[in-house]
Amino acid sequence: MAYYESVFIARQDLSTTQADGLADTFQKVIEDNGGKVTKRETWGLRNMAYKVKKNRKGHYALFNIDAPSAAIEEMERQMRLHEDILRSMTLRIDELDEEPSAVLQGRGERETRGGDRGRGGPGGGRGGFGGDRGDRGDRPPRDRDNNAAAPAPAAAPAAAPAPAASEGDA
Repeated sequence: MAYYESVFIARQDLSTTQADGLADTFQKVIEDNGGKVTKRETWGLRNMAYKVKKNRKGHYALFNIDAPSAAIEEMERQMRLHEDILRSMTLRIDELDEEPSAVLQGRGERETRGGDRGRGGPGGGRGGFGGDRGDRGDRPPRDRDNNAAAPAPAAAPAAAPAPAASEGDA
């Protein structure tokens, strides 16, 4: 038997349990045709890069399959006929990977990395620089006209005493 990796996307308006039910259905098709699903991952509801059949999101699922080609053909046929499946892709691979996929590995790193500090690095906030209020730390304020540092305001000159008028100047 050959090894395959299959990913499908189900409609966004399905519940999570309905999407899992679809995955169960396709797993049963593989098993009924003499194959087995060695790994099954549900990636959940994710955004898509562009609309597919008027959907911006979809429920993603991944199968690692050890099955004959007839089982894969039957699964793909049923996926094409099912109205809740937006897209599917099945690839033949050389060996099955037992580790979590890159999607699930990235999710685990994100959960352990920042905690509840939001995006970014040490300071939290946007981009990880400074606080959430947009303050820039020790940098001087900028002049809006020429994008350079604003000049320090000049001190008002001390009022010099007016020259006394002499009696002969008149």
